[in-house]
Amino acid sequence: MKANHNQVWAKDPWSAKELIIMVLLSFVLVPWLVEVKLYALLEKWLGNALYAGTLMGFVLSIVYMASLYFIALYPDKAGWSEVGLRSFPRKYWRDILLWSVAVLALGTVMLLLMTLLGGGYENSKTENLQTHANVLGILIAVAVGGIISPIYEEILYRGFLYRWFRTRYGAGWALFLSSSLFTIAHIPTYNTLPLNFASGLIFAWTYEKTGSVIPGIIVHGLTNTVGVLLTVFA
Repeated sequence: MKANHNQVWAKDPWSAKELIIMVLLSFVLVPWLVEVKLYALLEKWLGNALYAGTLMGFVLSIVYMASLYFIALYPDKAGWSEVGLRSFPRKYWRDILLWSVAVLALGTVMLLLMTLLGGGYENSKTENLQTHANVLGILIAVAVGGIISPIYEEILYRGFLYRWFRTRYGAGWALFLSSSLFTIAHIPTYNTLPLNFASGLIFAWTYEKTGSVIPGIIVHGLTNTVGVLLTVFA
């Protein structure tokens, strides 16, 4: 399906019911079942936190996308274009590059500020990656952080949540609310939360301007990949 690049935010086919169900799934049920219970079982079974996190990432992507499909799309016989999976103008590639640089610059500034304040960039994810910093470990981290997570996160947080808020409350509130939920989803890696919020605003803005989540997926994936490589080699 071709996108309407002069984006008009037509009313979506959802009600408060779909929003409440997806929020409860995303912030209560799935985190408890997958990120706590399943992760503990996988880590015990594999004896490797990085591999356990990778499998957990695959499971999360399947659960979130299946939930979104059966809750928000299938009942209305809607396609994935309803959550932003559509083409975008070629001229927007320049903006994708600029926004990628902006996210990386923000990350650098926030890292420097944390260092000056006596903190650091380390968290459980960076520690797991540094512990298993071999070729396979790096490839796994890039696959999850640079491909899998950006796809399902952009479809969920921008394609569904941002659109839901956008068609009811306007761009300002939609930017704030979707980015806030995106930030909350990254707890307990507290030292990345300011960057999560700022980057969430950028990802949502690319959706606002193009009507497609693909630019956000690309920016998200590129910056996550650079972050993985810097964690290993810096």
